Amino acid sequence: MATYDFIFDNLGLRGWCGDSGDAAGGMTSMAQLLAQTSGKEVEKSMWETPFPSMDALHEACPAFPQSRELTSGLEEGFLSIKDVLKIVVDPLTQPLSWALNNALWLMQATPWFIMIPLLMLVAYAVSRSAKLVGLIVLCFGFLAFVDYYDYTMQTLAIIFVCAFICVLFGVPIGIAMARNDRVQRSMIPILDMLQTLPPFVYLIPLIFLFSVTEPKLYGIAIILYAIVPVVRLTDLGIRLVDKDVIEAADAFGMTQRQKLFNVQIPLALPNIMAGVNQTIMMSLAMVVIASLVSAPGLGVLVLRGIRSLELGVGLLSGLGIVLLAIILDRVTKAALARINTSQS
Repeated sequence: MATYDFIFDNLGLRGWCGDSGDAAGGMTSMAQLLAQTSGKEVEKSMWETPFPSMDALHEACPAFPQSRELTSGLEEGFLSIKDVLKIVVDPLTQPLSWALNNALWLMQATPWFIMIPLLMLVAYAVSRSAKLVGLIVLCFGFLAFVDYYDYTMQTLAIIFVCAFICVLFGVPIGIAMARNDRVQRSMIPILDMLQTLPPFVYLIPLIFLFSVTEPKLYGIAIILYAIVPVVRLTDLGIRLVDKDVIEAADAFGMTQRQKLFNVQIPLALPNIMAGVNQTIMMSLAMVVIASLVSAPGLGVLVLRGIRSLELGVGLLSGLGIVLLAIILDRVTKAALARINTSQS
């Protein structure tokens, strides 16, 4: 006798259920088999009472669906709309594949004696720090010395493209949230979901939508995972602008557009740059995970170290990711420090 037979008996649904799950050929536990051979009936204590889950209710009523029917239904539902969804999403996301392919080609086709000095110039222009430029030379020199230069450039290319797109879309979304409470209320649950979903979950529906050879597969996953900080901190930064400053701008007769670009965004820039910093760091973290779906870069070496149990490859590629994270973090923080200094 199943635990929850009484529910269906009391509701008069036994005819709909048919025989109990046990009689219908359900799986019999070892304790039940031993009880049948010994002629004794298994008694369950209150502590062993199962939660009334779908499977437990199915045991009492074979007509009640099991949990695997729910998961199968979700899969079949997604597959039924996959073709229509792909027709809509594929053209919209194709520019992302082009951008990633071109960035990967450019970063790898440019000789090291041009690329490394170029990165040094960019870092110096942003930070005005000779120490930071020296750190960049040491890190890239080490990665090139151990033959990880191409993998590092691939990772940088993906981060540059995805972080740029995150800023391109994230800042306007954050501005819209700061200027309209209704937009903020509707966006917060979406941002919460994107921020709390495990990184691997982003890859599951995308694998069904796109080919593993398409860069947009890992590009979309990285963007969805990394866009949240820049959106949240843009919204926060604009909302934290002193109300007295806004009132002064109103007194001078500024339009909404003038207030946004001449007052609110400049004052919110430190928060926005902090969001950019976090977005870049999260992009780097997701690039490593996206190597599971053919994303090139240092993540491929990490995956190789795990699959082939190559300890040296895994440790060295992990060190390369750490060095890259340090460089990106120091450069963006140096840019943030310069912005704070110029505003003080």
